[in-house]
Amino acid sequence: MLLPFSYAVRNLYRDRTRLAQTLGGSALVVFLVMGAHALNEGMRKTLSASGSPRNMLILGKGSEESMQRSEVSEQAAGITEASVSGIYAPLGDRAVSPQIIHMANLGLPDGTRIRGLVRGVTAKALLTHPEVTVMEGHFPGPGEIMAGRLAWKRFGIDEGDLVPGTELRFDSATLTLSGIFAAPGTVLESELWMNLNDLRTLAQRETVSAVVVRLDEGDPADVQLFTRQRLDLELSAVTEQSYYARLATFYAPVRAMTWTTAALIAAAAVFGGLNTLYAAFASRVREIATLQAIGFRRTAILISFIQESLMTSLFGTLLGALAAVLLLADRVIYLSAGAFRLGFGPETLFAGLLAGTLLGLVGSIPPAIRCLKPSLPQALRD
Repeated sequence: MLLPFSYAVRNLYRDRTRLAQTLGGSALVVFLVMGAHALNEGMRKTLSASGSPRNMLILGKGSEESMQRSEVSEQAAGITEASVSGIYAPLGDRAVSPQIIHMANLGLPDGTRIRGLVRGVTAKALLTHPEVTVMEGHFPGPGEIMAGRLAWKRFGIDEGDLVPGTELRFDSATLTLSGIFAAPGTVLESELWMNLNDLRTLAQRETVSAVVVRLDEGDPADVQLFTRQRLDLELSAVTEQSYYARLATFYAPVRAMTWTTAALIAAAAVFGGLNTLYAAFASRVREIATLQAIGFRRTAILISFIQESLMTSLFGTLLGALAAVLLLADRVIYLSAGAFRLGFGPETLFAGLLAGTLLGLVGSIPPAIRCLKPSLPQALRD
């Protein structure tokens, strides 16, 4: 025979200080676990979505892991277009896009200085990056620059500071913001795009950073073979997917650190909860013995204790999950590679629920078993 569920409910309010401590510990653990999971999922999904399996990156030899350090001859785009077959060519326009990646300091009209990734492109960048959509304004021409829809968050400024028509200072030049673009789920949304020739002049470069080639029916091995044959150009070809996969590997220690932090906080909460419940259950040894004396089995009392602990931890889980959704949902995290949104989905909510449930179970079973261990006569005397 089990104890009434109302017995476990009434016991929650016997010590309100202990209840508040347990609720707070559970909420903190769930908040951190959901935050760590959201960070990992957001980074993983953004970096995987940023690389297309149909895109090849032609980079300078030895710079396969960083487009910013790469230098490619300006003639490489034209030579690639003429030498490689199977390139995507809508309406006969072959998708070969030379690009410059440059970290620049820009000035706003109010004197604010911002630093971010600027990508020099031509109109062919829209062929190699079909996920890019111009939401406001138009694609940048000479003397113009275009901002990703997350760029204002990346720079820590107000959204109204980056609207079409805004003038930005780049060294001695003044650039007009021509539009806002979206590239859902990719790091491109935190970038600034401008005319390739303008950026080449302002950055004082004679080379480009990379040539992006979008294949249709072509084989990536053909592009790699082309780069190996043209020893004079000192090129290397990697798939865009593998490039961003390497970036994900580079940031693996960051993800591991978030999980380690969450695990340490969870462990502290578990041990703190154990101490609290040991003290709470120890003061009820005679009550537990009385329940056994009137006919309740130890298993029934153990289940009641677990119910009591689970209710507390699940209420804490609800508070932690609510705080995570309110404070972290749609939060943008910035890396040198770009920006990404924290990935809140069913898996993140499930991770929080699982953490709260395990916290309630692990925190209640050891102290409950210890309090049930003494024999009935000994417990009634204590």
